[in-house]
Amino acid sequence: MTVKERIQALRGLMKENGIDVYLVPSADNHQSEYVGEHFKSREFITGFSGSAGDAVITMDQAGLWTDARYFIQANEQLAGSGIKLFKMGEPGVPTLEEFLNNVLPDNSVLGFDGRVVAMQEGQAYADLLSPREIKISYEHDLINELWTKRPELSKESAFILDEKYSGESVASKLSRVRKAMEDSKANAHILTTLDDICWLINLRGNDIEYSPMVLSYGIIYPNKAELFIDESKLDNQAKALLADNNFTLRPYNDIYEVVKNFDKGDTILINPAKINYAIYNNIPEGVKKVELPNPSTLFKSMKNPVEIENIINAHIKDGVAVTRFMHWLKTTIGKEKITEITASEKLDSFRQEGEGYLWQSFEPICAYKDHAAIVHYSATPETDVELFPKGMFLTDTGGNYYEGSTDITRTFILGSITDEEKLHFTTVARSMINLSKARFLYGCRGYNLDILARQPLWDLDLDYKHGTGHGVGYLLSIHEGPAGFRWQVVPSKNETHVIEEGMVITDEPGIYIENSHGVRTENELVVRKGTANEFGQFMHFETITYVPIDLDGIDPNAMTTEERAYLNSYHKKVFDTISPYLNDEEKDWLKKYTREI
Repeated sequence: MTVKERIQALRGLMKENGIDVYLVPSADNHQSEYVGEHFKSREFITGFSGSAGDAVITMDQAGLWTDARYFIQANEQLAGSGIKLFKMGEPGVPTLEEFLNNVLPDNSVLGFDGRVVAMQEGQAYADLLSPREIKISYEHDLINELWTKRPELSKESAFILDEKYSGESVASKLSRVRKAMEDSKANAHILTTLDDICWLINLRGNDIEYSPMVLSYGIIYPNKAELFIDESKLDNQAKALLADNNFTLRPYNDIYEVVKNFDKGDTILINPAKINYAIYNNIPEGVKKVELPNPSTLFKSMKNPVEIENIINAHIKDGVAVTRFMHWLKTTIGKEKITEITASEKLDSFRQEGEGYLWQSFEPICAYKDHAAIVHYSATPETDVELFPKGMFLTDTGGNYYEGSTDITRTFILGSITDEEKLHFTTVARSMINLSKARFLYGCRGYNLDILARQPLWDLDLDYKHGTGHGVGYLLSIHEGPAGFRWQVVPSKNETHVIEEGMVITDEPGIYIENSHGVRTENELVVRKGTANEFGQFMHFETITYVPIDLDGIDPNAMTTEERAYLNSYHKKVFDTISPYLNDEEKDWLKKYTREI
């Protein structure tokens, strides 16, 4: 069927089930950032293949909400479908919630698959619409009835992340989670987020695009636990690991029935932002619920010494790959045809040469010239452009290694650039440096420190419309709460926790000039303790990314003496760390690009 025919068939199913408007989000059952092929319902019904976006189908309209990353792609992929593109954040464009409130008549029904909508989000729809007697129908996956060749749920095998990588046993992690349950007086804890589950049981997999996780749910009790998973994913070693920790294995979808068995004497710990709407509504009325972040979210964000040592090793491997790519790019540009996509593939090929490399840690951003002004641009065959020996090329990429996941942004100078571009490149470097060298008292949160990165830009009446940094998971989600850097509190981002020792957080300011250019420079920082005295516990950051910042874009005269000294010191560390892994030509080149300024 064409997209138009699919939408018409969906309307028929909506009518059969008494649904007036049907919502199709881009999420999976676990609110994952990226999803497997089975969960790409929104792509199936709209034809739009971007990773973010929500579709709304009414009896006479169809709309897609997505962000600026995908405006060009969505326009092209929705052409002729009859689906209207709603450009999120643009003036005059209604939010999805505003649209629903406008198109749904009184006493009507909003439908969606409750497994792919978070409880908090679903409840927000109910709260918005209930005053007009609008009901929520969450029991029907109407897309599944249409999608005759729907891919099966992933059958990829799970693997144990040995304690030489995790640094902590499953038993120890369970003990900590159970202590948090006891503190909140809960006798059961439902886990639906894959990174929390995989961290807890020291398993990883390949069920989610980019993120090495395993489709599963968990319920933790004081003396036992249940794991809802396709048992065929587990080998004998994995089964033994779980059995040793008193886990009972149950089929993946059984959780929807199991939660119906809780009674009024139970107290259940849940995270309302993560548990899906269907599970939440299957818990019987009268069961007490403690709504808090999952305890494991904080635990896993504070990396232990073994994890930190491994993460640093991963960054050395990654630094070698990205530095070799930088050398190749700057010595090859103009001599052979390179496009955004072929450059991205070349960078990944360098990573593939590193021992323990698995796959990319997120969708790569490789953006030339004005494309880099689109903050989360991802090249497609329709937008792919050739690189030439002029202007700037931004790459925001990362890799998954057994030793951890990496996230690095570098903007490379391919030839001549304007004075404005050089000023912007230098200012972004200064911003990144200012935050990197922060010393602060324990108790600070990201919004206390974010100004250190923004001040050099604000001095020029410039800013960037994204956070300055996010937590990074250990071979889990590349965007990890509960701490990060933002100048404003955004509750949905889960980045407001106190900055704790052992957290790994990115530092990635940028400047974006529409239709002209974009610059972003990103290093990862690990949080360390410093001096403790009568004023309190002081903290600082250690930079663990080892790739040159392109000196062809730096104006030393626009930097302070202290900033130049920091950059020189950083580049010396890059050379000392990376050069032993390079050939003679690459090593000589690296000397030039890590020279003192």
